[in-house]
Amino acid sequence: MDPGALRSCIQATLATDANIRRQSELDLRHAEENPGFVDALMNILEVEQENSVRQATVVYLKNRVTKAWNPPDDYPANKRITDQERTSVRARVVPLIASSPPNVRAQLIPILQAILHTDFPERWPDVFQLTVQLLHSDDAASVYAGLQCILCICRVYRFKSGNNRADFENGVVVNAFPQLLAMGNRLVQETSIEAGEMLRAIMKAFKHAIYFELPAHLREQQNTVGWCTLFLSVVAKDPPPCSMADDADERETNHWWKAKKWAYANLNRLFVRYGNPATLSKSNGDEYAAFSKSFLEQFAPEILKIYLQQIEKWVGKTLWLSKAALSQTLTYLDECVKPKIMWANLQPHSENLVSHLVFPVLCLSEEDLELFENEPSEYLHRKLNYYEQVSAPDVAAMNFLVSLTKHRKKETFTVLNFVNSIVNKYEAAADADKQPMEKEGALKMIGTLASVLLGKKSPIADQVEYFFVRHVFPEFSSPHGFLRARACDTLEKFEALEFKEESNLLLAYRSILQCMADEQLPVRVEAALALQPLIRHDVIRENMQSNIPQIMQQLLKLANEVDVDALANVMEDFVEVFAAELTPFAVALTEQLRDTYLRIIREVIEKEGQGDEDEDGLGVLDDKSVTALGVLQTIGTLILTLESTPDVLQHLETILMPLISTTLDHKLYDLYTEVFEIIDSCTFAAKSISPTMWQAFELMHKTFKNGAELYLEDMLPALENFIQFGPSHMATNPQYVEAVVDMTRDIFENKKVGKVDRICGCKLAEGLMLSLRGHVDEHIPEFIRLAMNALGEDDVKVKSYKIHLIEVVINAIYYNPQLTLSTLESSGLTNKLFSFWFANIDNFTRVHDKKLSIAAITALLNIPPTSVPQSVQQGWPRLLQGCAKLFKTLPEAEKNREEAKRENEFQLNSDFEDDEDEGDWGEEDGWQNEAGDAEDVRDESSAYLDFLSEEAQKYSAFGGDDDDELEEESILETPLDELEPYSMFKQSLLKLQSEQPQFYEGLLKQIEPAEQQVLEAVVNQADAVVAQKAEQARAAAAEAAAQSVNGA
Repeated sequence: MDPGALRSCIQATLATDANIRRQSELDLRHAEENPGFVDALMNILEVEQENSVRQATVVYLKNRVTKAWNPPDDYPANKRITDQERTSVRARVVPLIASSPPNVRAQLIPILQAILHTDFPERWPDVFQLTVQLLHSDDAASVYAGLQCILCICRVYRFKSGNNRADFENGVVVNAFPQLLAMGNRLVQETSIEAGEMLRAIMKAFKHAIYFELPAHLREQQNTVGWCTLFLSVVAKDPPPCSMADDADERETNHWWKAKKWAYANLNRLFVRYGNPATLSKSNGDEYAAFSKSFLEQFAPEILKIYLQQIEKWVGKTLWLSKAALSQTLTYLDECVKPKIMWANLQPHSENLVSHLVFPVLCLSEEDLELFENEPSEYLHRKLNYYEQVSAPDVAAMNFLVSLTKHRKKETFTVLNFVNSIVNKYEAAADADKQPMEKEGALKMIGTLASVLLGKKSPIADQVEYFFVRHVFPEFSSPHGFLRARACDTLEKFEALEFKEESNLLLAYRSILQCMADEQLPVRVEAALALQPLIRHDVIRENMQSNIPQIMQQLLKLANEVDVDALANVMEDFVEVFAAELTPFAVALTEQLRDTYLRIIREVIEKEGQGDEDEDGLGVLDDKSVTALGVLQTIGTLILTLESTPDVLQHLETILMPLISTTLDHKLYDLYTEVFEIIDSCTFAAKSISPTMWQAFELMHKTFKNGAELYLEDMLPALENFIQFGPSHMATNPQYVEAVVDMTRDIFENKKVGKVDRICGCKLAEGLMLSLRGHVDEHIPEFIRLAMNALGEDDVKVKSYKIHLIEVVINAIYYNPQLTLSTLESSGLTNKLFSFWFANIDNFTRVHDKKLSIAAITALLNIPPTSVPQSVQQGWPRLLQGCAKLFKTLPEAEKNREEAKRENEFQLNSDFEDDEDEGDWGEEDGWQNEAGDAEDVRDESSAYLDFLSEEAQKYSAFGGDDDDELEEESILETPLDELEPYSMFKQSLLKLQSEQPQFYEGLLKQIEPAEQQVLEAVVNQADAVVAQKAEQARAAAAEAAAQSVNGA
């Protein structure tokens, strides 16, 4: 390919004329399919001087390599990079990194990473030797390229363990890390931005190298000393002038502050994962025992000492610290609370740390205030999206505060004394002298400690209500919006508080209602969130009942003002608790919820359209998608409350159809589960299928065919409803039957799906055979073929999967025994099926399984003996033996199903109390007598990891096909529920006895006396069932006659 022509084409993509740009981009798309395209791009990069062309070229190169270097199997063959070009790229990419300017280099590094992830070490073993040579070079650009290579190699091994990283530990770490350490010690003495960038790469390489496992080389005492000394030198280094830009955000991204960030992170990782004996799990305890003991005693206290020195400078305002540095410091302090040796070092500083570090970090900043006033949506995003802000300093400060008071209970009083000093000072000060931001920070601290203060046996719990009345309630009417918002938040945090004075509880409720109409958006949102936990109080629910429609309107209005997913949770709770009050408004409420959802979705689609939209659908679950998810869940809850109002339900289906079609048509995969649940709820609650829902069925089939095969498990409940509640419509509209068969076929023939998906396919086939008896004859042979082929595969070891496959064929026998036997016999599979069936009959544990087998055996006994295939005639008596076994265990299965139903009802109707003891104060002597040399605190995270490990070992110990059981499904409903097996079996035996007496006698002679007794008991039970039904019918007739007489 001609590099000159390609360069001209790339340059044309930068033209101001949109038509020229569009044509050039089309030309490039065609060009990339031709051999030599990647080589030509690299030729341009090696000589190009014009910055815009160079930048565009490297972006095309990056996109081409990342998409086509290791493409999926279905990637077009003509778009794959040839082996010849791959060899050329591997040879040229590292020298190109060394010779390129920073903006181009930044695009080349992801290319190197993509190649190494696929090719190192097998297909590109010599890259490490090249890296070592570059690291020893006298040329700074070459050294930088070497550092990027080593960083990329370390990333490749970040999550690998055991033998999968042997080459890395014995080769890369042993041979390259001593050079990195020496280089780091030289760079830390320098002040240039280039030195900071190189040091940052070294810090990150170490981070990736130790992320999952700590290499033996780095555990050696000398090497641990060397690296920890370097990290502490980076932490303690005075920030170079080039790192102290006027703009704080610019400082945060400076290479020197990034190097400091990773130095902190590496020290923390060494301590938290490997250097604290209490956090080691059983699986790695022996391997790291010596290292952790040494690190805890010799290194961890020194790290704390340097961290405290940095904090002292920060407190004295002689040093600026980045958010990452503050967050990492607080995280380390958090970890120092539990070990005895570290607590001894930390305790003397705890009071100062609370007042001079934690409190200032928790107080609102000027930036927060500006957001509150001018960008309230962004303020809420930062303050409410806890998991997105997990590395923020205030989150780390809250975690430290909780650990401190949870594990060292006496420190709670230190914190409370400080908080009281702040709020009392605020209360006593004249209005002009009050410090509202300090009061806000103090309330944030007290809210953080809610679980501890209200914990079991807490000596403070009785005083919390008084604190609220005196210091929280007045702020509901504060002139400062952020204090009103904090008052609402504090009430929400203390959701478990039991008010002794009902008047105080009602005052809190009225204050929240007042704040829901506040002029400030954050106040309204915080008030809405605080309203949710108040529902648990009877008196509040009674007061709310008359206001529910208005409250829901306010919540909906808020949901349209700001995308906060927690608001949807509030609405869902209100819909569930106040179902009766909201039923008259259900239609209007559903319309508003739908409109809110569609508004959010339009914004999601527009946002994706502005970026590089994935041709396979919109994928990333952002804030708006999470909010939309919550709205869907609220709609689902609303539908379930309307089960007794079919007319309203049918209206809702029409209202919701645009929501369903928009979601599925735009491939909003993250929202599929909830949309399918809505379809399930509509069809299940109505117990019938409306024309609107048949449209939804067609959309589901289209969605499945357009790449949503892996969502069949989510679709299944709704699909089963269509089959169970719409059989007559399906029977007269065979395209719907064909659609279900098509999905079943696809799921069995798709090699990418797992056994759970195949089980879903089994259930669809079963549903058709049970609900459309006599209407799916032409599909029976295919169902048998799919199931028997799957049973013949080597990997059918999961018991539940095997049972479902066998039951597909058993269902076929029950549906039409002669057609099924004929199909099996023509494929030579009859004996195989019966062997599978009766070898696994003990695993048919559910009532459904037993009834199905009994029905199928009964159907087989009803066919003429002449129709029984020769291959299984000898084993025909096993049918009666199997029936005897099934009937013998049926009563126990029915008992288990009733228990499952009761348990399900209990779970639905019970409010489980949180039995966590995170705030448990225990006995008074325990916390009153805490001393400076208190014992180590057990680390829950390691205990949890040990538990998971033990459970995994138990699971793997089962092996073979004993790894799962089919449990009773309390809400499983099928046509078999109406089947009465005792009478069915009796009638079958009587028919066989009268029509084929010799055959009947021959069968009975070949079964054991005990089995004959079971069958006799079945016949007697059938008579008892008939008598019971007759008695029930007589009683019902008598009651009807009595009512008729009374009515007359």
